Amino acid sequence: MAQDHCDCPEDPPGRPTTSTGVDYEVSDRVEQLIEQHGEMLEDGMLPVKVYNDEEIFEAELRRIFGQCWVFIGHETEIPEPGDYAQRYIGKDPFIFVRDEEEEIRVLFDSCSHHGSALCRAEQGNTSHFRCPYHGWTFKNTGDLTGVPLKHQAYQGLDAEEWGLVEAPRVENYKGMVFASIAEEGPSLEEYLGDFKWYLDVHLDVGKGGMEVIGEPHRWRADSDWKSGADNFSADSYHTAYAHRSVIEVGFAADEISGTPGQETQMHVTHADSGSTSLRLLEPEDEIYFGYPEEYVDTSNLSEAQADMAAACGAATGTIFPNLSFIHLAATNDPDEDLDGFFSLRKWQPIGPGTMEFWSWVLAPADASDEYKERAYDVAVGTFSPSGNFEQDDLAVWDGIADAAGSVFAEQQGFNMNYQMGMPGMSKASIVDDFDGPGTAWDDNLEEGTCRTFHGNWHKAMSGEDVGMSYPEDHI
Repeated sequence: MAQDHCDCPEDPPGRPTTSTGVDYEVSDRVEQLIEQHGEMLEDGMLPVKVYNDEEIFEAELRRIFGQCWVFIGHETEIPEPGDYAQRYIGKDPFIFVRDEEEEIRVLFDSCSHHGSALCRAEQGNTSHFRCPYHGWTFKNTGDLTGVPLKHQAYQGLDAEEWGLVEAPRVENYKGMVFASIAEEGPSLEEYLGDFKWYLDVHLDVGKGGMEVIGEPHRWRADSDWKSGADNFSADSYHTAYAHRSVIEVGFAADEISGTPGQETQMHVTHADSGSTSLRLLEPEDEIYFGYPEEYVDTSNLSEAQADMAAACGAATGTIFPNLSFIHLAATNDPDEDLDGFFSLRKWQPIGPGTMEFWSWVLAPADASDEYKERAYDVAVGTFSPSGNFEQDDLAVWDGIADAAGSVFAEQQGFNMNYQMGMPGMSKASIVDDFDGPGTAWDDNLEEGTCRTFHGNWHKAMSGEDVGMSYPEDHI
């Protein structure tokens, strides 16, 4: 008697569940470097090596991007059922999609058959995703709906068990969609903590809320993802030097430089998982980030938040790990008035010392098409691949990665100085009666915000929860 070619069980097994919460083991060298990072940060210093190291990068993908909430996109990017876009958590590919019932989903971009990527376009609209390898087909909910030759090849397959895998947790904060690939952890609201107070100023000041204009710009740079997150968290100390030429030719107001001795005030604050820098004008000057009065709505803001928005001409911020923003009044023509725009910026890790910039432009949803076009043009002229400000940053960040990857820095234990604002250094002092949460300084000569970011990096890499401000005795 001939034997059957396959000794298959009568009842095929279902899809195995994945284990969660497994700690990622690293070498003793990396553990020592992480420990050294935390000890040195207490004294306001950082080992440069963490900015370009293969083992550190692999640990970051698992201990940071594998655990934290990561920004996926804004809901206005996918306004219609079937709209989708490719996105990433760390280096992992996902499909950001609005299904036919208008629910926003974040689906792992891998066919449940043999693992091929499904999404072959950066963005589009579809009711189904079909694998180009063997033709398995999935609804935009992730449900498996089509298997070629199913009745001959997969008679016992339970389609309900073999749909696309979703990110375990997806949450939306006022249009900003975040996802976490960790099964458990704090909610997004808990993770953002008091930083929501500042986010609300930016998201609620525009009439009708904020809306994405066009597609996100994307370009690569030989810089580590932490350079962007650190800078926007906020390193306003660099503005007067790295960006001086932009200010001198009139493409931005001198007030945004934040240099001491001006009539403007510089308040730099940090709270919970985020850090932010605010350039505040005198109380009688109302600027609202450069938006015309008819596109401003402060009805959803507290009095303190509305006052801050009215006085703010520029602001940057970072939500750990790799989402930053800039809200800026600027111009492409020194003879024209300033126009406001809001830009979300994601520092996408590609490899040690290498990242991809993602930059979204937003404006008040109820603004005219003409104003949105003007705001977009100003954003392109300032913070984009060809932007005046952007090119200044790119000219210096790659040098950090170069130094971090050098043999000399490793042999000499080369360290960076982040001591500004610590006792005995600058004259910056903490503002006791600041209306917002967190810690505020009276000018930009401090690096507590940057130390907050690196403090969160150290906690995440050490397996601790991220979301608390760095201890005040270390700011």
